[in-house]
Formats: sequence, structure tokens, C-alpha cells
Amino acid sequence: QEVVAEGLPQLWAMEFLPDGDMLVTAKQGAMHIVSADGKVGPAIEGVPEVDARGQGGLLDVALAPDFESSNRIFFSFAEPRDDGNGTSVAAATLVADGSGGGALEDVTVIFRQMPSYDGTKHFGSRLVFGPNDELYVPVGERSDVEPRVQSQDLGSGLGKVFRIDTSGEPLADNPFVGEEGAQPEIWSHGHRNVQSAALDGEGRLWTVEHG
Repeated sequence: QEVVAEGLPQLWAMEFLPDGDMLVTAKQGAMHIVSADGKVGPAIEGVPEVDARGQGGLLDVALAPDFESSNRIFFSFAEPRDDGNGTSVAAATLVADGSGGGALEDVTVIFRQMPSYDGTKHFGSRLVFGPNDELYVPVGERSDVEPRVQSQDLGSGLGKVFRIDTSGEPLADNPFVGEEGAQPEIWSHGHRNVQSAALDGEGRLWTVEHG
């Protein structure tokens, strides 16, 4: 075991940049670059407001498949909304300032888990890119008795894995496209609270869920 960096707030996710630095997210709503030798840069500007109550906050981050040429990143977060909150996915351009900090530009929310719910638990989530730039977005069922029964409901976005393109649109070969009343972004349903996800060599998505 080796300490890489100290003095950071409660971290939720990390992603290695091509130069060996780490891009990390902090639950309270900050994003930092940690250099390969452990120096922590200032909070990156431009991160949208997050609902950091309970299990909410700034969640996962993933580099776009073409990051080396585009500097685009994708991140998930508990988004505060007029009728509660929900897990959302945003895309942005990461612009480093050369001194360990930087900013997010062109921040766009590309996907929102719906319906919203006024709660503080089970937001998920992880972001996983497939080999054809498809983006898997697992989300939680919000834990409470009232919303969690919707995990089996194809008309609800609670307790699902979504499969979208980099613009947030559903993939044409998703299993429930064209089914009346179903959200076309759904890839699988009946999930509780996915906390880890990865694709194997055969293209199968494996998840680990918080009980």
C-alpha cells in the first residue's frame, strides 16, 4: 500500500489521463487533477451544482474514447431539480491551465434519469464505454419503499442500466426500443444500486451493487 496524495476531500472516482496524471471527483462537488508525483491541483472550475446530501454528489468520471484529440470527459452526478433530484450525465471539455488546475467548458447535460425523486440514497453510478463508443450508465432505484418498486418498470428510469451514445440518445439496438411505454435508453432493469461496472472481453457488462 502506498499513499499517492493527501489532503483531498471525500473522493468518489478517478480516471488516469494520458500523461499519467489522475482526474478525480470529490463527492461534495469538486474535481481535481492529481499529478503523477502526488501534487493536488486546485478545484477545476465549471463543475455544475450537485446535491451532496446523503449518498448524492459528484459521482463517476470517464474519458471520451477520443479524449487525446478532443479533451472531452463525461461525468455523472446527483443533479438538484425543482421536484427533487436524480442521477444525470454531463459532457464537457477539460481545459488544463498548465499549473495543475483547469476548467470545464461547454458543459452539457446529455442524459437525465427520470423520474426525479426527493431522496438522498441510491444514485448509482458508474460510466463505462463500450468498443463502439456506446456509453453504459447504471443508476440506482433510490432505496425508499415508494420508488424502488419501479426498478422492474420499463416506463421508469429507476434501477436501470442505460445504453446511450455520446449525445445521450438511445442506441437503435437497445432491447426495449419500440416497446410501448418503455424508455428506449434502457439496457437492463431490476437493479438496486450499481457501484461498480466493467465490460469483459466478450462485451458483457458486469456490475457490483450495494445492498
